[in-house]
Amino acid sequence: MDTLSSGTLMFRAEGGLQVGTGHIMRCLALAQAWQDSGGRTIFGLGVGTTALEMRLISEGTQVFHLATSPGSADDIEQTLQLARRSGATWVVLDGYRLGLDYQRVLKQAGLSVMCLDDYGHADHYCADLVLNQNIPADESLYRNREVNTQLLLGPRYALLRREFWTWRGWQREIVPDGRKVLVTLGGSDPANVTLKVIRALKQIPVAELEARVVVGAIYPYLAEIQHEIHGLEPRLQIVSNVENMQELMAWADVAVSAGGSTCLELMFMGLPSLVLILADNQRQIVEHLESSKIVANLGMAEKLTSNRIADTLYRLLIDFDRRASMSRQGKGIVDGEGVDRVASTLRGEHFRLRQAFVSDEQLIWEWANEPTARGFSFSSDPIPWEQHVQWFRSKLSDVNCKYYIAVYRDDRPMGQARFEKNGGEAIIAVSLAESFRGQGYGSAIIRRASAQLLRLPEVELIRAYIKPSNTASIHAFIRAGYQSAGFAFINGQQSLQFVLSKDRLM
Repeated sequence: MDTLSSGTLMFRAEGGLQVGTGHIMRCLALAQAWQDSGGRTIFGLGVGTTALEMRLISEGTQVFHLATSPGSADDIEQTLQLARRSGATWVVLDGYRLGLDYQRVLKQAGLSVMCLDDYGHADHYCADLVLNQNIPADESLYRNREVNTQLLLGPRYALLRREFWTWRGWQREIVPDGRKVLVTLGGSDPANVTLKVIRALKQIPVAELEARVVVGAIYPYLAEIQHEIHGLEPRLQIVSNVENMQELMAWADVAVSAGGSTCLELMFMGLPSLVLILADNQRQIVEHLESSKIVANLGMAEKLTSNRIADTLYRLLIDFDRRASMSRQGKGIVDGEGVDRVASTLRGEHFRLRQAFVSDEQLIWEWANEPTARGFSFSSDPIPWEQHVQWFRSKLSDVNCKYYIAVYRDDRPMGQARFEKNGGEAIIAVSLAESFRGQGYGSAIIRRASAQLLRLPEVELIRAYIKPSNTASIHAFIRAGYQSAGFAFINGQQSLQFVLSKDRLM
């Protein structure tokens, strides 16, 4: 039986004024997914990350200081001791100074290790998993690895934070003439490229131009850029310590961004972007995005003038066709489910659950009208397409309905689990794709979906109603931990009733 715990996941991530916030923020995304499965998360951070620590603590994770040089023998030993004290099952390393020695010591101590990487910075990899979420990620970067080191490569594993998850399936409307600009150049921007972009915005001849300039919690030049935009508010606004980046991305018509992990968020939101390269390790990523016509590459930020930025941004704002193409290209690559794929891999699962989308309506209709499914339904007549579409979309918009699709590790849909909430109770309905029947997946899907629903504080009990002739479903619910609760009548037909209460999961 699934419990409410997935164990402890520990992160050792670098962050700060020179390193930036990207390593820590993408680790936060994975921490959020781990927590949602009932697990505990802890972070080991160096000094000088106070603002980042506050964000992590607000997200329910514990933070510990490692007062030593990143990547040193002392750093490795402190991390190892912290992992042992916390009972961590996995340690996630994210930082360019956390290399082979780090991996080897943790592995030799019996810990499972995952490295988050961008360009193959380590001489050799002995970690259990290496994750490179960038679009040019390729196996050739990791030729020097152990035979049992598994690679998770490309943006299908993009680590997007919780605030983006509810935007899966959202479609952007491309306006004829763009006038809303989002500027986001990382959490620290030590070279203050943001000031250069603000001066470019002041040159653009677009009537009613609006801009939101996002700066991170450790950005050191806030007073300078506030002085720069004085008198231009509210058209130009500075926004700091942002926790609603997805809403700003939905608001904007074009973004000016650095070439880090934010590019994946912009692609997911379908936001056309001008990208500046702030560090050498971003160059290959940005050039690949440019060759795929996903972004406009402005090149190395240190060589750019405000005039060049203004000219390129203006041309993109007035080019509807180019913006529409960039939006389609990016959105087609990042689907927003990467963090779930990674968390599922860490847990050693064969499948994961995701929410249902409008794009699933054809699949659900086919499953519902499959002869065996109709035979075991309490209403066995075939379901017309128009009726199904109306019903399905109403369920997706119903706050009292939780609709999950079970997806195999190769992304094949396996089945569905739907819950109708009513006060402290919910009714479950489950079906399985024909190709996955008879292999034990039915009870596993019921168990995991039910455990996920019962994590909601308001739900105390789940009920299932099954036809007496549906022996396969009866056995699946019993194996999933449900208990018999007598008989009931559904649509005038006798039904067996099974229940699962929250205290059964504790």
